[in-house]
Amino acid sequence: MESTAQTAKPLFTNRDLTRLMIPLVIEQLLLMTVGMADTMMVTTAGEAVVSGVSLVDGINILIINIFSALSTGGAVVVAQYLGRREPENARSAAKQLLYVALLAALFLMGAALLFREHILRLLFGSISQEVMDSALIYFLLTAAAYPFIAIYNAGAALFRAMGNSKVSMVNSLIVNLINIAVNAVLIYGFGMGAAGAGIGTLVSRIAAAVIIGMMITRPSLQVYVEDLFRPNLQWRTVKAILGIGIPAGIENGMFQIGKLLVLRLVTSFDLGVNLAIQGSAVAANAICNSVASCINVPGQAVGLSMVTVIGQCMGAGDHEQAVGYTKKLMKVAYLSMGLSCLCLFLAAPVLVPLFNLTTSTAAIAIQVLRWCAVFTIVFWPMAFTLPNALRAAGDAKFTMVVSMLSMWICRIGMSYLLGPVQGLGMGLLGVWVAMFCDWVVRAALFLTRFLRGKWKEHQVI
Repeated sequence: MESTAQTAKPLFTNRDLTRLMIPLVIEQLLLMTVGMADTMMVTTAGEAVVSGVSLVDGINILIINIFSALSTGGAVVVAQYLGRREPENARSAAKQLLYVALLAALFLMGAALLFREHILRLLFGSISQEVMDSALIYFLLTAAAYPFIAIYNAGAALFRAMGNSKVSMVNSLIVNLINIAVNAVLIYGFGMGAAGAGIGTLVSRIAAAVIIGMMITRPSLQVYVEDLFRPNLQWRTVKAILGIGIPAGIENGMFQIGKLLVLRLVTSFDLGVNLAIQGSAVAANAICNSVASCINVPGQAVGLSMVTVIGQCMGAGDHEQAVGYTKKLMKVAYLSMGLSCLCLFLAAPVLVPLFNLTTSTAAIAIQVLRWCAVFTIVFWPMAFTLPNALRAAGDAKFTMVVSMLSMWICRIGMSYLLGPVQGLGMGLLGVWVAMFCDWVVRAALFLTRFLRGKWKEHQVI
């Protein structure tokens, strides 16, 4: 049923949207750029180190996405309370989010530290000992950073829910500079390779948590956390957060598990000589993921903005504005990503050689990136930006079911059909084509859901 409670004026002006999105674009770009810089630094230690780091990064992205999902659940609840003009409830929800995120992080850190070698063997099977050694030390150091990542993600999500994304942007800039500096000293100065990259990540994540933790407790904020060390669990609020966070976490978790299973397939590719050349497929895939993620930055920023904007619209009971802002933000996503995709398509032959890859590895990477640029501009925004509007309204279970089915049927199933020589033998390109099919299915189903309007019937708080 459509709500009849309509606001007298727009909840967000164009200036408000600009202030929200531009810092998010810069923040996401900083994160992606530093990720590429880390990869480029590690390449000086050899492709085995690059491969080991990239394998663990696949796991770490899974963990970070779980934290992001929980933070999204908290941000939706806080945004909807703000839309209702209930700041006290919003502050209570903010505190509950920090508790939930930290408890989840401590559990995941313990599991990773205890079973990291078993996890790597289970996910990636037989890999060279040199790659495994790099992966183990990098996994140990980055797993210790999980609690700090969770605190930062929760704090940043709370600031975004208030419409303030500048704080997380500045924080990200400071932290990323620390990360690059520590990496440069340890990797270039001391030749520590994977260990240097891991220490840089740990130090920078600690700094991020300390900074955002100090800022979110300031009473001058619209939403702040008080008496943090005095536990006061409110299960009704926790349930509302988990009602969004758990489906989103399962969705993101299955998405990353699917990517890890596909990565295991990539590690099994025999490109013709030995395990060293096997590493070329892993290295090319790592570089493609790193570079391709940069063109998704505008869409990711718009998606984060949707959580705030659509969440407050739904909290205010204004479905008409929720639809209008979703359409406006999707136009922004397509226009901005169109430019970045064009740049990638043209610049791929120039960009890839910067990663110090062998000629054969570079050729594979260039081919994959050009395919990626074409499919991204057509399908990626509908597949990954649009569903954030549905989640902000509380329709998280639908996005979870669609994403899981599409992942297992298209991305995983078709990867094993298209990639190996036992299938169609397309190699790494076949794995990426399977991913593109996944995007097409998601885009079609999410667009249909949005146009039919059932997402507006959910109630979060």
